[in-house]
Amino acid sequence: MYTALNQEPPTESLPTTACGIERGARVGKVETKAKQSLGPSRSRKLTKVKMQDVYSFNLEVSREEALIIHQVKERVKEQGRVWWAMEAKNGAGWYLQPEIFAQAEGYFVSSLSLVTMTSTSQLKKLIRSGIPPQLRPRVWSAVSGASRRRSLAPESYYSDLLAAVEGRETPATRQIDHDLGRTFPTHPWIDSADGRAALRRILVAYSFRDSRVGYCQGLNFVAAMLLLIMKKEEDAFWMLAVLVENVLFDDCYSENLYGCHVEQRVFKDLLRKKLPRLAARLEEIEFDVSLVTTEWFLCLFAKSLPSETAMRVWDVLFNEGASILFIVALAIFKMREEELLAAKHVGEVMKILSDVTHSAYDPDELLKVAFDKVGVMSLQSISKQRKKEQPAVMAELERRGQRLNPSDSV
Repeated sequence: MYTALNQEPPTESLPTTACGIERGARVGKVETKAKQSLGPSRSRKLTKVKMQDVYSFNLEVSREEALIIHQVKERVKEQGRVWWAMEAKNGAGWYLQPEIFAQAEGYFVSSLSLVTMTSTSQLKKLIRSGIPPQLRPRVWSAVSGASRRRSLAPESYYSDLLAAVEGRETPATRQIDHDLGRTFPTHPWIDSADGRAALRRILVAYSFRDSRVGYCQGLNFVAAMLLLIMKKEEDAFWMLAVLVENVLFDDCYSENLYGCHVEQRVFKDLLRKKLPRLAARLEEIEFDVSLVTTEWFLCLFAKSLPSETAMRVWDVLFNEGASILFIVALAIFKMREEELLAAKHVGEVMKILSDVTHSAYDPDELLKVAFDKVGVMSLQSISKQRKKEQPAVMAELERRGQRLNPSDSV
């Protein structure tokens, strides 16, 4: 069913707003510009470089940021050489072997052989260092369980689903049509007729596959990035299916956003534990972190972080699970902790967080803070915290339902 994220004004405990329309333009050819009238010193400060990133997003960045992006591209090439060396050593597609990504299918490490555990450890380390863009489709499909999920369905499942839903109109399809033009509108392919058509087919097909979810704003950005990475439309569809149904917490995209509300409460608790001074300060100035983290979690950082940085987060997400979302969110707060502690009002906090996310062109810097300073969290510990928060969320949703439909409580 269709989910509108701004049906009701947000409350502190249960934010309802998620992804806005679109962040600023991300890109084009390399060129510089500066207002000559500002004088040479001011001009140098305002000089911008227009360039295109790995996924054809248009960027307009400072010279310093352009240098970082260039360095990241070189590191991506170097990491590619590491992966090809592993292929030469272990055989082509060694990471596709079922026993290597057995954890994606629910096995416990204790049940794996020493050789398999070594290979799994190697793969985990490689993935945290970044998967080369050319290999992402195969590796993601393998470690996430999407390949297996697809193999269990009839070969014509996706085409049959598209044929079955063609021409049908629902609240979900109407909202999808409304959101297509607002999904990365500066991207040359996503904003083309072919791109919008492919994105629509995936979102409409999934809305009929899982009527409990239907369509939720935020899925458009996730599906668009999957299309850019996976290249093939059907591959992107299956990645979306396994992401919503297996990788993320249940009901994150359901009509009442139940799962998303649970995740927000879990994150607030983690913030109090990991960054207690900052959490206290934000509460003091009445800043509700869900004002930013709701979008981060629903769009999986695709709308807030630069594309390669977001995809590095997704590399870990598909291999290790949703705990990486909490770790990265905490890392963003950690990276600007001192500035945030000095913030005087909500608007200042919003600007600091917007600046740090939109300028996070170096994924290694962000992930180093995430893994080294925030620290790894197991899915088991996250699951335990989710169970603790679920009753409060259910009670709040019930109270909200009674306010919206008072006759039902009579």
